[in-house]
Amino acid sequence: MASHEELLKTTEAAVVAGVALREVNRVIDEGVLPADFVSTDNGRYVIAAGCMLIAFYVGSAERLTVKERLHVIHFAAPRLRHWRRRHSTPLSEEDWTVKHEFLAVDFAPFVRSVADRLKKLSAAGELVSSSPDILSGAPVIKGTRIPVHDVAASVEAGLPRSRILAAYPALDAEKVDLAALYAKANPMRGRPRKTTLPKSTVIIAERRTPRNGKRG
Repeated sequence: MASHEELLKTTEAAVVAGVALREVNRVIDEGVLPADFVSTDNGRYVIAAGCMLIAFYVGSAERLTVKERLHVIHFAAPRLRHWRRRHSTPLSEEDWTVKHEFLAVDFAPFVRSVADRLKKLSAAGELVSSSPDILSGAPVIKGTRIPVHDVAASVEAGLPRSRILAAYPALDAEKVDLAALYAKANPMRGRPRKTTLPKSTVIIAERRTPRNGKRG
C-alpha cells in the first residue's frame, strides 16, 4: 500500500494532487516545494505528502496571491514533516488549520482529497500486473490478458460504461475506473494509437482477412 513517504513520479503526483502534469512540473521548476519534498537525482519525483502542497498551491491560485500561497506552504511543510515522522494520529483527524499573520487556511480539504486519491492509486497498482510472458510485458488486469491501457482508451474516448463492461466481462465498474486511473498515472510512451472507429464502437474481437481476399 502506498505511504506518504513514497516517492511518486510526476505523472503519479499529478493524479494524486488532482492537477495537470504541467502544473507539477511548474511547481518543481519554480522551487515552490521545499527541497526535501522533491527528488531530481534520477528523474523527477515528489514525496506523496508533497502532493497536498501542490494541490493547495494550484487549487488556491484564484483566491490567494503567489506570496500568500508560498507563506502558507512555508508554515504547512513543517507540520507535514512532523506528521510523517510520528504517524500517531490518523491523517483525517489532524487539525490542519494553517495560520500566518492575518491569513488562516484550512488545509483539511486538500489533505483529505489527496489521501483519497493516493489510496485509489495504490489500489490501482495492486490491480495491475506485468510479465514478459503475457503480452510482452504490457500492463494487464491481474488474472486476465486485458491490457490496462486499452480499457483506459475506451474510457478516454467517452464510451458508455455498459459497453466497456460488455467488451470486458471479466471487469466491473470499479476495475474500469482503477484501470483508467493507473493508465493516467503511468501513460504509455510514444504517441497514442489512433483509431478511426466511431465512439460508439467497442472491439470485442478482431478478425483479420487477406488484403486481396474475399470473405466466403
